[in-house]
Amino acid sequence: MSKKKMGRPTTDPKPHSLHVRVNDKELKTLDNYCEKNNKTRAQGVRDGINALENK
Repeated sequence: MSKKKMGRPTTDPKPHSLHVRVNDKELKTLDNYCEKNNKTRAQGVRDGINALENK
């Protein structure tokens, strides 16, 4: 059996996982933002967190 090849290590590791519940309006807001900016939901949430930090 051959061993599975490892990929390249990431330059920006994200060791923490976050789970949140949102209502329909919040999800629609996130999805609209992500679609408009061509981002994933996870990146959209990160953008929101960064906006709070820069506030």
